[in-house]
Amino acid sequence: EAESCDCLQGFQITHSLGGGTGAGMGTLLISKIREEYPDRMMCTFSVMPSPKVSDTVVEPYNATLSVHQLVENSDETFCIDNEALYDICFRTLKLTAPSYGDLNHLVSVVMSGITTSLRFPGQLNADLRKLAVNLVPFPRLHFFMVGFAPLTANNSQSFRALTVPELTQQMFDAKNMMAASDPRHG
Repeated sequence: EAESCDCLQGFQITHSLGGGTGAGMGTLLISKIREEYPDRMMCTFSVMPSPKVSDTVVEPYNATLSVHQLVENSDETFCIDNEALYDICFRTLKLTAPSYGDLNHLVSVVMSGITTSLRFPGQLNADLRKLAVNLVPFPRLHFFMVGFAPLTANNSQSFRALTVPELTQQMFDAKNMMAASDPRHG
């Protein structure tokens, strides 16, 4: 499909780093795409494993070994953590038994928000390269924690108007981060 594009900006890959397919095959695919299209942007949405969510013994090894490939071959890596997704479902969305559909909904909302300026015309139009220029201070420092606000459940009908300061506060709140890390502490 890439050969038939008029103006190929780059590639977006969604994969998990816990299993062999996403960590091994996914990073191999990224490496091969980088070899074939070295001047195109490579953006990944990488799901990090968590011992609180899965007890698979090899997940830490898969993640550790695949991060090097992301450092070398990705231009932008958006880190998403299963533990953080479950915490958001339990604490913020008040879901008692979140399903993979609920987790996937959160990921899809984040991906949609990140790519909005690529898909719709407007004053803040950007492409993948402009996004990287504004977000990446040094080429190897391209791993991002994603915060999102306002967070609502998939089937929620409630609506509350929020002010810009409230939205900003929610965006940087650790409870709204898609990675289980408090941005105040690194």
